[in-house]
Amino acid sequence: MEAVARAPIDAPIDALRPRRLRRRKPIRFGQGLPGGRLFEVFTERPLGGRVRAVRRLVSMLLWTLLCLPIQAVLMLLPGHAKSRFPVFYHRVAAGLIGLKVQVVGTPCRDRPVLFVSNHSSWLDIPVLGGVLDAAFVAKAEVGTWPVIRTLARLGRTVFVSRSRGATGQEAAVMRARMASGDSLILFPEGTSNDGTRELPFRSSFFAIADGARLIQPVSVVYDRLGGLPACRRDRPLFAWYGDMEIASHFWRLARRSGARVTVVLHEPFAPERLANRKALAREAQRIVREGAEQLRRNRPATPLAPRLPQSVA
Repeated sequence: MEAVARAPIDAPIDALRPRRLRRRKPIRFGQGLPGGRLFEVFTERPLGGRVRAVRRLVSMLLWTLLCLPIQAVLMLLPGHAKSRFPVFYHRVAAGLIGLKVQVVGTPCRDRPVLFVSNHSSWLDIPVLGGVLDAAFVAKAEVGTWPVIRTLARLGRTVFVSRSRGATGQEAAVMRARMASGDSLILFPEGTSNDGTRELPFRSSFFAIADGARLIQPVSVVYDRLGGLPACRRDRPLFAWYGDMEIASHFWRLARRSGARVTVVLHEPFAPERLANRKALAREAQRIVREGAEQLRRNRPATPLAPRLPQSVA
């Protein structure tokens, strides 16, 4: 024991160990798997997410290439197949992207219907397109985007510009579409946002409301990610606004699993029940906003009824 006491030791426990088992330096453990960040499981971008994103991208491209010629032929034929086939395309496309769509309420079938919805992302197109048998109303810039413009035109999208000189002509086109029995999907905010709130509805968009038999407000919220309630920090994964690129936005979302969107179809009402288009915009925004707030607070969503004046028949 005397020899052991005179030996230099790093810790009291070393005094009880033979000299040959003592270590001058602590043990350093490296990574269990070689390759750096590529093999790290608990990072934000695991390898499995990349494989998932590639699979979804390839599936979407193949599905789109398959459906484009079919819709092009249906556009030349009479009947309602040219409006119903895009519903099937969008429904499958939303699943291929990785979105589970939950629908609360019933779409109004008393055509023509003007569906008005909040807007936070390009994802709203496959989501609503797979739920509603209606054509979208999009800004004129969409008609100039490569590839997207082809899909939009085959989907019978109505393009509108922001120039005042063309407003009357575009409103006449939309009224004619509704007079022929087509329903329309309108985003009265005029642009997308970060998904945490609703922008004011522009009353000018409701100038065509007299061409619809009914108006049905719709709330769309992306409320699940990874199977858990989506919080504020998760909104940029779904929301597409500002100068975001659609390719990088699709890539980030396609890597994730367990995403869900809830669509709440509120009770429809006749546009003549309210005095003017400003009153229509205010009431539609109230319904859409309250429905979206229920979902963001992780509460059960229920279709809301409009508040209509009792004195108006």
